[in-house]
Amino acid sequence: MYKRLNKYISDTGHCSRREADKLIESKRVKVNGNSPELGTKIGPEDKVTVDGKLINAVAEDKSDRVYIAYNKPVGITCTTERKVQGNIIDAISYKQRIFPIGRLDKPSEGLILLTSDGDIVNKILRAENAHEKHYRVIVDKLVTDSFIQGMSNGVPILDTVTKPCEVRRAGKFGFDIILTQGLNRQIRRMCEYFGFAVTRLTRKRIMHIDLKGLKPGAYRHLSAEEMKVMNKALEGSSKTVVQ
Repeated sequence: MYKRLNKYISDTGHCSRREADKLIESKRVKVNGNSPELGTKIGPEDKVTVDGKLINAVAEDKSDRVYIAYNKPVGITCTTERKVQGNIIDAISYKQRIFPIGRLDKPSEGLILLTSDGDIVNKILRAENAHEKHYRVIVDKLVTDSFIQGMSNGVPILDTVTKPCEVRRAGKFGFDIILTQGLNRQIRRMCEYFGFAVTRLTRKRIMHIDLKGLKPGAYRHLSAEEMKVMNKALEGSSKTVVQ
């Protein structure tokens, strides 16, 4: 079975497809000793190297891929750039190369998934796949009925209007919100529209995976049952990469 070179590299967990394209363009990738073009397709017999190091193909049954749930503390940055102080890769210090699925702002905390499986990254990130993310938010003012209603109905930010979503009060200064979008700093911008400032933001759940039993700064591997449910939920999802 043949696959595009950037997908071949991404599937191994070495980097994202976009980053793989940059490696190819900068001539750091060789296929059978030669510099390939973007869009080159790779077969089982081909040898791929990055900076002279052999990149081995992933197992077809995904048995060699890693799936991790991490409780990100405030101050950790969701980047694979090791030069960035407080990057998530150094924070976890996992033995195998992994990368985060999406991101969680540096001032925010809670659940983020990491993996070496490029296909799952792309499927989960597709907004139209409508995979839920549950957040607990604390703000600087008393939460009112009108605020809850306004957040639920959709808020004009970033030249668009957010999708209607489920919002529930959680104490005098808090609320729970369930999103299927992932706009840049979406919850903070939504709150700012109504004159509220977020003082604490915690992601508690992604799809069916939650933070239960996971202390801040700790990670765990997804269970077989969690993977079974995830794969079932992603069966109809697009693999198109989010730009």
